[in-house]
Amino acid sequence: MTDTSPPSEHPRPRLGVFKFASCDGCQLTLLDCEDELLSIADELEIAHFLEASSEVAPGPYDLALVEGSVSTPEHVERIRRIRTESRHLVTIGACATAGGVQALRNYSDAMEYVRAVYARPDYIETLATSTPISAHVPVDFELRGCPIDRTQLLEVITAFLAGRKPGIPNHSVCFSCKQRGNVCVLVAHGTPCLGPVTHAGCGALCPTYGRGCYGCYGPAGTTNLPALIPVLRHDGMSDEDIARSLHTFNVTAFSAVEEADLP
Repeated sequence: MTDTSPPSEHPRPRLGVFKFASCDGCQLTLLDCEDELLSIADELEIAHFLEASSEVAPGPYDLALVEGSVSTPEHVERIRRIRTESRHLVTIGACATAGGVQALRNYSDAMEYVRAVYARPDYIETLATSTPISAHVPVDFELRGCPIDRTQLLEVITAFLAGRKPGIPNHSVCFSCKQRGNVCVLVAHGTPCLGPVTHAGCGALCPTYGRGCYGCYGPAGTTNLPALIPVLRHDGMSDEDIARSLHTFNVTAFSAVEEADLP
């Protein structure tokens, strides 16, 4: 784990939660912890969390949780400042770990969108691309999902408080389906599903209800995307459909799309 600053002198570890370009869903997952959040508050000082309180304290922070992608020049400066003030920095959610849905603009002209949406585009400062936090500063751990899973989030916070590595499994959604006793929607029903190449964490929510996995947790630790693509084609997906599905939530993470010669 990268340690860029000395521990704070405060009696309890200090937590900072920060937002960049995102929908706030991953921060809301922390608030949704409810009773567990009260226990966390007993163990650490929540020094900066605008989603929960307008009262904030300056750094340093023992642990920083960062939601959202870097999409503006101001974001670049701010994430560098947060990194220097944080002993450990963890990115949470698809936006922070892989650019998010807004990174779909990476394949187009971002300024064309700005001109189409805003009456005064000259007032808008934006970058041509939306990129993950790790493209700009060192990151100690990435917690994936759109949104993240509350149990995994609590595990990450607890692990860093205890000074150990988070115990987050790196297997695919298929493993979770087998744990739940699900019938494979891909094999049994011919339903296009990204479960074989997608990181577990959602509890196989979509396949449990008869729908194919959408890939919102990004690629699993080991994937064989070139082997899955012919199956998806057989189930009626075009190469354009496959590329679009892989890009939706985790644009920068599924780099194997290019390796598989998809458009």
